[in-house]
Amino acid sequence: MMVRVQKQTMSPVRLIRPLLIVFMIFYLSYHALHGERGLYALVRERQERTQLQADLAKAKADRERMELRVSHLRDGSLDLDLLDEQMRRMLGVMKPGEIVVMEDN
Repeated sequence: MMVRVQKQTMSPVRLIRPLLIVFMIFYLSYHALHGERGLYALVRERQERTQLQADLAKAKADRERMELRVSHLRDGSLDLDLLDEQMRRMLGVMKPGEIVVMEDN
């Protein structure tokens, strides 16, 4: 019995399938990270959401503070000190010989 040994040559057809699989894995991995809905986009959106929530909390606090000041200027609960402060700030009114120091709150 004689065994024949043939030398196998690498044909281009045999290389196409592995190269195609490697290309597909690379393509899908790239878009999973960098795509419009990829992991990096998810991290950016979470950071933006955190920033927007902080801005919202600050805006709510500012609004509550302003609503409290406005409620003091209503007829039923007129705060004369606040009215005097607003008059001085808006109109620049002061008594003769008086020194006014304004602070931003």
